[in-house]
Formats: sequence, structure tokens, C-alpha cells
Amino acid sequence: MRMDMSKCNRKLNKQFGGRVRASFENDCIVLRGELERWPDVISACRTAARKYSRIHVVNDIVCPEAQDAPMRRPSFTDHTLEGAAPDVLVIGGGISGASIARELTKWKLNVLLVEKESDLALQASGRNDGEVHPGIDLGKGSLKHKYIRTANRMFDTVCKDLNVEFHRVGQYVLFGDVWLKPLIRLYCLWRKYHDGIEDTVLISGAQLKRKEPLLDPEAKFAILNPSAGVVCPYGLTIAYAENAVQNGAKVSLGTAVLGMEVENGTIRAVHTNRGTLYPKVVINAAGVFAEEIAKMADDRFYSIHPRRGTNSILDKKAGVYMHSIASVIDLRAQLRAHTKGGGTMRTAHGNLLAGPDAVETWQKENTETHPESIRVVFDKQKKTLPRLSERDIITYFTGVRAPTFEEDFIIERGRRTKNLIHCAGIQSPGLTTAPAVAIDVAQTAADMLSEKMTVEKNPAFDPVRKGIPALREMDEAQRAELIKENPDYGVIVCRCEEVSKGEILDALRSPICVPTVDGVKKRVRPGMGRCQGGFCSPLVTQIIADYLGVPLSEVRKSGEGSVITFGKTKTPEGGGEA
Repeated sequence: MRMDMSKCNRKLNKQFGGRVRASFENDCIVLRGELERWPDVISACRTAARKYSRIHVVNDIVCPEAQDAPMRRPSFTDHTLEGAAPDVLVIGGGISGASIARELTKWKLNVLLVEKESDLALQASGRNDGEVHPGIDLGKGSLKHKYIRTANRMFDTVCKDLNVEFHRVGQYVLFGDVWLKPLIRLYCLWRKYHDGIEDTVLISGAQLKRKEPLLDPEAKFAILNPSAGVVCPYGLTIAYAENAVQNGAKVSLGTAVLGMEVENGTIRAVHTNRGTLYPKVVINAAGVFAEEIAKMADDRFYSIHPRRGTNSILDKKAGVYMHSIASVIDLRAQLRAHTKGGGTMRTAHGNLLAGPDAVETWQKENTETHPESIRVVFDKQKKTLPRLSERDIITYFTGVRAPTFEEDFIIERGRRTKNLIHCAGIQSPGLTTAPAVAIDVAQTAADMLSEKMTVEKNPAFDPVRKGIPALREMDEAQRAELIKENPDYGVIVCRCEEVSKGEILDALRSPICVPTVDGVKKRVRPGMGRCQGGFCSPLVTQIIADYLGVPLSEVRKSGEGSVITFGKTKTPEGGGEA
């Protein structure tokens, strides 16, 4: 296939005076040149890109402003994985990688998932709002649309099997201009009957007020999608990975992919800081680093342009203000946007969440939170819920998403490299689509392996993961019975979230033990409440130290370098500094 780039280059010349050129190479559009500002690079690539197209833009524009720091990687090396030869190597411990690994265990396969961070879901999969989307903003023709409805319907079963809290709370999109109602009614009919978003309904302002009385009083009507829900994104990711391990997969944290050996269109070896691997099939689910993995595998045909999004978490006392997901739409702004624009929602754990915004960046791992982002989010979301107040914020976080310039997923075999599968460009609604995407990617991997070996179904596959009992969700009788069986459940460590010592110890005994303060926090929630660990963090640190049999100074908050204590300053009985 050939593509005429003359029209594209005329547009680029008009914008950038000949400093950027587009050429069609290896079935993708490659942009080269030099631009001083990152926003100009984004603009140039968007000029060349077509939304949802399978012909992707590759960004080779030099931008002096956008010199990103080297990929963060573990400082240590060892040989624990040296010579390992998994049938399938999954690169990336986010929701995509974890769900794919679990799906692969439905076959009798040697599955290894590697993640460079010290825990799962430390990037985009643990830094999003946790909405299970209905797909109202997705039209036909995209992979996002292909997977959204199937995957949305899977969440009740998946979350029940994995013992993850999930609530279908519904999503409201509010409109304040009554003259728009006929147009939005047609839009709803189109989405419902043409695009298959069957639960799309239009409700009046009076109906909205009965359902959510504290939302925007100026709203004249709203679109309602009852199938929208909320889930804990990092909780779901961890549950997927734990169930994968229970079914025979291996997970190696602190394992960075550093290079590959490719011969005759086949990946022969994968080099990591923990040894060289020899996989039969490689699945690229590396998030913002998916393009780098594609380069290593000699199969780069797309580019990732990172996009920051900041969310704020409010105290649970603000959770009474609403019980669903809602946003006010500025139609003119929405037509120019590449994101649905965030919203306000009640999370799976009963807090309110506001956000996110969407800011283009070249920094793949910079998750700093800027005051401007919080201001922009609250200025917008106070229209949705006037009672929102920055005074109720207990924490905030920023994630970096991994979109392509075509604003769609890439779910396909390698184009030049035969034993590679890409699961890339995963941004919203990637959390929602993960269960369905995982089925297709795992099936593709099984089909690839079947060409050279016998691949059998795993009759021992067990989809059920037994989670850790949550004391805060029990009544008095249930608590008493549990404490009778295990007295550690009667020792409250985190008062805000009512987390017991028993839950923390069970988290440390889980199939993927991450013995850090944040690792425990993500699994059973000590430190997630109003005081953000001010009371319980020292207690959690001591429990971890006692469990591991190490000094307090060896326990970390998160990964390498996150030191909590450096050692004792005093000996018992006033003996002075140690």
C-alpha cells in the first residue's frame, strides 16, 4: 500500500514553514524535522494522523525542549531469571498485562509477567478514576468501541470471581441549554441504535433532581447510562495478577526489559536486569513504554504521546453528596477535545473523586501534581456538584496515560516481528475494556504457539480468587466470629479505614507479597483515610518489619530509595545515640 503525502505536507508547510516533513514508510506515516516546543510536535503529529486509523503516525521530530529523563529502572542486577524460557512473556504489570496473564492460564502454558516497578499498577492502572465506562462517547470504527460493551457486561462476573468491589452506579451527562435537547435526543438515539450503547436514555431535569438532588441545579436535562460503574483500579489489577499466580503464572517485579535480540523477524532473547529470557511469544503491554519495547523488537509502527491527568480524592463525609458519576458538558469545548473531560464520582470505597484533566507532556514518568491542574478540575466540576470544596481533599494523584496519535488502542500481532503481540495505546476506557481485550490477546498468543507446539486447555483453571476479609464491611456478629478465629483481626491499626492487623498480615501472605507500606496500603487500605497514614503508618511499618524479621530501617515506603527510617537514634534507658 502506498499513500500520497502531498496534502499532508502542504498542511505541515503552512503550519511550520518546512521544518517538518511527512513520508510514508513501512505502512506508517513518519514525521521528521525539528520543532522547539512540544505543543508544536503534538500539533504536527495530529495534522498527519486520522482518528481511529490503522495507519499510525511515528514521531521522529527532534524537540530540544522535550528531552525526557531515562526510564526509571531497578538499580540492582541478579540472575534469578537467567535462562528462563517461558511460552509467553508479558511485559507490563498494569491492568492489561495482569488480565492477559490470568487469561493465558486457561491454557497449559508457562507464563511469565515482568514489571519494572516494585509493585503492580504503579502507573496509569493505579492512577485513574476507576470508572467502568458505558461507551456513550465512542462511535463505531474504533477498537475502543469494539470492546467496550462486551467488557462492560463482564464486570459483574469478573469482580465476583476475583472478590473485587464493584458497583453499577450509573453515569449522568448534564446539559444546561434547553435548546440543545432535540439535538441530544437524536444523539442518544444514534448511540443507542447505531452504535449499540443500548442503555442510553434522556431524562429531564426533574428526574435528575429526584435521582441526584445536589447536582447542578441549572441542569435542564441529562443523558443517563445505568451500566456505568466504579471499581478500584489497582485492586482489580492486583486481583487479576494474584489469580494468574494461583493458576500457575509467575510474576517478577523489579524486572526491567533492557533489550532484545531479533533474528529473521523473531525475538530470540530478551535481556533484563535479572537475566536473559528466551520466550516463544512476547506480549507488549508496557504502557507509556510500549513504543520503546516495539523499537527493541524491531516492530515500531506507532508512537505514544504521554498525557497527564490529575484526580483529587475527597473525604468520605463528602461521599454523601452524590452516589453516581456525573459531569457537565460544554459542547463547544468537547468538540475540540481528545478526552471526555473528566467528572465527579463516588468511588468504590465511598469517597468522592474529581477529575481528571488532560495535559500533553513528553515526560513518561513524571507524576507530579500541579496546583493549576487541581484548580482547573475544581473550576469545572463545581458546575457539576456545587458543594464540591477543595477543603475536603485528603489526597491527589497524577497519572500519565499512553495514547497514540490516532486516539485508539493497538491490539494486533507484530507487523514485522512474528512472535510479538502489541497491546498498546491503552488509555481510557482501557480499564473497562481489559477483560475482553485479554481474551482476544490470550487467544492470539495461543494460536501463535499452536503453530509450533501443542496447546491444551487447562482443566484445573480456577477463576475464583479468595480475597482478604474486610473488617469495615462486616456487622458486629461477623466481626466477632472472625476475631474468634483470628485474634489479629481484633487489633485495629488504621482507625480511618478500620483496618486490622489481621488484614495487614494476610496482605503480606498473599500470592504476590509486596512488603512495603504502599504495597500493604493498596491491598487493604491502611493510610487511605482522612489522616493519610499519620496515625497508622508507623504501626504498619513495624508489622512489616516483624513479619520479615528485619530492622525498621529496612522497610520501605514503596520502591527503592523510599527510605522511612535510617536507624535508631537512642538506646533503651536513655543510653544516648546508637
